[in-house]
Amino acid sequence: MRKAWLVGGAVGGCGAGFVGLLLVGTYVAASGIAGGAGAAVGLATGAVPAAYKPLVQRFGNTCSAISEPLLAAQLYQESGWNPTAKSPANAFGMAQFLPSTWATHAVDGDGDGDRDIFDPADAIASAAAYDCELAKNVRRVPGDVTANMLAAYNAGTYAVIKNNGVPPYKETQDYVKRITTLAKSFAKPVGRVPPTAQAAGAINFAQGKLGLPYLWGGSGTAAQGGRFDCSGLTQAAYHSVGVELPRVANDQYNAGPHPSRDELLPGDLVFFSTDLTNSRAIHHVGIYVGGGYMIDAPHTGAKIRFDKIDSPDYFGATRVTEAGAASLPKDLPTSV
Repeated sequence: MRKAWLVGGAVGGCGAGFVGLLLVGTYVAASGIAGGAGAAVGLATGAVPAAYKPLVQRFGNTCSAISEPLLAAQLYQESGWNPTAKSPANAFGMAQFLPSTWATHAVDGDGDGDRDIFDPADAIASAAAYDCELAKNVRRVPGDVTANMLAAYNAGTYAVIKNNGVPPYKETQDYVKRITTLAKSFAKPVGRVPPTAQAAGAINFAQGKLGLPYLWGGSGTAAQGGRFDCSGLTQAAYHSVGVELPRVANDQYNAGPHPSRDELLPGDLVFFSTDLTNSRAIHHVGIYVGGGYMIDAPHTGAKIRFDKIDSPDYFGATRVTEAGAASLPKDLPTSV
């Protein structure tokens, strides 16, 4: 839910012409961006909760097969950063270890003399150590060492060795693709981020909802009178162009790479957080239309409208990609 003190308020007299001018101007300025994306190094600002960022940075370089963004993507995929997570398969902790695997592969990440499956320091260190052990086991297998390592994590070392690489199992191939794609969302981009192909269609959908009253929990159903809350609107806008986002704003943040404030393009999702170091504290999202404005469903008592994005709680942005959205976890485990 958006805080009522959001800077900007409604913009009087803004209609299709306002959006059209913003779109044209911003896309002309971005015409050279698509070919300029570079490799990603380090972690995107705020993507990893501040309490765990030093651990990911410390253990994300344990071996050459992993990186800080890759380790972050695994941990998020497994638990959504929940240190007390428990899955239906009886996997536990932030890294979702089975007790039998933990017994043989856990390490003491914080040096306190024990290996606690629910201790983030131990869980993060153990996830990195286990990845690196798997990478060592499949080091002679042809192909990309990181992909083979992830495949071994999912299907077992023998399956990777037997198949001379990622085995032809859909579950395993999907797992490798999800983690490597999701890692891009946790990585700090170097250079420009390519535009989103579906951006114009998503904006067109959101523009068509201007003036509708906000509804907490609204996802636009007929029973709700077609009304939305903030993340319901952005989810529906991208659904209209075939991209399936999660329902919750702080999960939508991981649906693609993160352009800086001065590199925003129409269609980017813009986020606002109560903690500017932690994407899990995001409380509001809108869809950027250019010129420093977004379309958003602000709060109870307001209508879907144009708002300025520059406010004290502005957190960052995501350039949604179809692959990025598809890589997000669907059913995270709950707490013990």
